Amino acid sequence: MSNAAARTTPSLLSSAADLLSLTKPRLSSQVLFTAAGGMYLAPGQISPARVVLALLTIAATVGAANALNCYMERESDRHMARTRNRPLPAGRMEPAVALGFGLSLVLVAIPMLSLSVNRLTGLLGFIAFASYVFVYTPLKARTEAAMVVGALPGALPPLMGWTAVTGTLDLGGLSLFGILFLWQLPHFLAISLYRKHEYRAAGLTVGAAEGGEHRSRWLLLLTTVALVAVSVVPSVVGITGRAYLVAAAVLGAGFLFFAGKGVVQRLGAPWARRTFAYSLVYLSGLFLVLMLDAGPRG
Repeated sequence: MSNAAARTTPSLLSSAADLLSLTKPRLSSQVLFTAAGGMYLAPGQISPARVVLALLTIAATVGAANALNCYMERESDRHMARTRNRPLPAGRMEPAVALGFGLSLVLVAIPMLSLSVNRLTGLLGFIAFASYVFVYTPLKARTEAAMVVGALPGALPPLMGWTAVTGTLDLGGLSLFGILFLWQLPHFLAISLYRKHEYRAAGLTVGAAEGGEHRSRWLLLLTTVALVAVSVVPSVVGITGRAYLVAAAVLGAGFLFFAGKGVVQRLGAPWARRTFAYSLVYLSGLFLVLMLDAGPRG
């Protein structure tokens, strides 16, 4: 291989890696996990080919939203340790490239989702994309209410997985949506508590950066209470059985312990970081037991 070719190969690989990083693969993998869970739990049959197409197009829709979010927040990302090394704030990519990538991805993904799966799932994908890019992202610099708006697109993937199979909105799919919607609130409040100085430096008025620690700790507790209450609904509507109900109670008790301890003892960043970590364990455990206890529903 010539020296020119040797230099070109790493450059291409680096550019491809930067494009991939715009889609936020770690976040997207969580989205795919919940979307797959929704498909697995939904009553009815779906062909393996449609499963693959649904997951690929949902992933592309989410990736497009994340890429455009990176484009829109490229300046504020410079002020946060966890984002300053992204391709745009680090100067490794021109903004126009990220913009073109995100737009191209969504212009392919949503029509394919609608045509290869069904129109309802395509509509939900469009709502998730539009609310994340055009509502949540600009609101983050204006009001802490953005957190609630941002929970909408984050909660839609399991419902999209459900509708990919059923083609309808019903209590089963909506219960999964409710769990994901409410889970994001204490999860994000925990992040805002231990990263509040970074959010303030970036000019983002979210969570503790806007409402203060005391208020955010109480909101974290109250939203956790709501989450634990809604987490039992899959058993009530017959998606799953007693094992899930027990697991939801145990995992919920752990979450309530973390949330309540923060309020009672007025704890700060180290507690918030541990609560954030537990929120990830909680969601993974809840969905794992949900799928194991329910079994295939074809």
